[in-house]
Amino acid sequence: MWRVNENTPSAASQPAPTASPSAPVGPGDGSAARRLSARIGAIAESATLAVDAKAKALKAAGRPVIGFGAGEPDFPTPAHVVAAAQDAAADPRNHRYSPAAGLPELRQAIAEATLRTDGIEVDPAQVLVTNGGKQAVYEAFASLLDPGDEVILPAPFWTTYPEAIRLAGAREVEVLSGADQDYLPTLAQLEAARTPATRAILLCSPSNPTGSVMSRAQLEEIGRWALEHGIWVISDEIYQHLTYDGVPFVSILDAVPELADTTVLLNGVAKTFAMTGWRVGWLIGPKDIVKGASNLQSHLTSNVNNVAQRAALTALTGPMDDVARMREAFDRRRRAIVEALSSIDGFRVPTPEGAFYAFPDVTAVLGRTIRGTRVETSTDLAEAILEHAEVAAVPGEAFGAPGHLRFSYALADEDLAEGMDRLAALLAE
Repeated sequence: MWRVNENTPSAASQPAPTASPSAPVGPGDGSAARRLSARIGAIAESATLAVDAKAKALKAAGRPVIGFGAGEPDFPTPAHVVAAAQDAAADPRNHRYSPAAGLPELRQAIAEATLRTDGIEVDPAQVLVTNGGKQAVYEAFASLLDPGDEVILPAPFWTTYPEAIRLAGAREVEVLSGADQDYLPTLAQLEAARTPATRAILLCSPSNPTGSVMSRAQLEEIGRWALEHGIWVISDEIYQHLTYDGVPFVSILDAVPELADTTVLLNGVAKTFAMTGWRVGWLIGPKDIVKGASNLQSHLTSNVNNVAQRAALTALTGPMDDVARMREAFDRRRRAIVEALSSIDGFRVPTPEGAFYAFPDVTAVLGRTIRGTRVETSTDLAEAILEHAEVAAVPGEAFGAPGHLRFSYALADEDLAEGMDRLAALLAE
């Protein structure tokens, strides 16, 4: 069942970089040609950030590109949060080092928010504040995995997960679920992927990139299976406040409280409060795991920026009016983009129930010729759309799901409408 993402070449398959004549040879190097470690050389660039960067570069060059690539709210951070950061910047206590695991008052606020939103009671000592959600992902895997371990990774998946697993010396076992099952894995699929080396399973609900949301019944079934087989659960819940159509968010620990000793929750303020650039995330887990991850962070980055932590504290303890307004806008855009994509011949679009992504199956479009170029893959299709319609989307290969495209609808309504019109016109030719 295990396969390495075919679009991320292994270090062994990479051509050796050419060393410059003046390149120094380090101790034990053995070759003047070796420049980058195999471990780092095997990491692929973030596909989502790469698409966003290319779109921005084209816009800077004067082309009217509309970007559906980046997974970040287009709204400003709420004003009261910004004001709190301004006050914090003038406070000398924030000009110094603070505890590597996070400000005590922020850890307390995260514990209280977890109880309030998820119905899960945790001790602040079980909370580690990290430099964004990505650091929480990397530190969770680094704290749990050893070489030879396997992590069951339902696909489609967020691009960072497999890279973080490999960097920890372990390997991912991809379990692909298609549009016909709303991109959600069945227990039979997960069981077929389990081996004696299975150490953990990664869950992300609401999902990036699909917007799918696991029900309480699905989480209970998977959670009890993980409990039975001694499998750790790493649950990314950063989109928990973004569900639609009355669909509730359910945390894995609310569904199966008995998993508390073998579960790590990942979260942050980025998506809920439009704070992607502030870089404040966290992980919650058993105290020994959090202690180990805190030790790692103490050497890696030390404390998270104090001003950003104060801002996050205000976000978590303040009013949620701005969050409700953003969610309402996302819901409106969700309905608009699903309608637009569903009208395109060859696109199959399950309706996302969470996050802010649509993930159409475009396999029926592949094999067509677009303005003289035959598109064989979703990567080809994404490139053609960017070149000829000036619309940026992320190909499914980046998420372990070839034959799909991801469109983020976290952009202005008028840009969304214009981008969909361009896309439909191009594919109708």
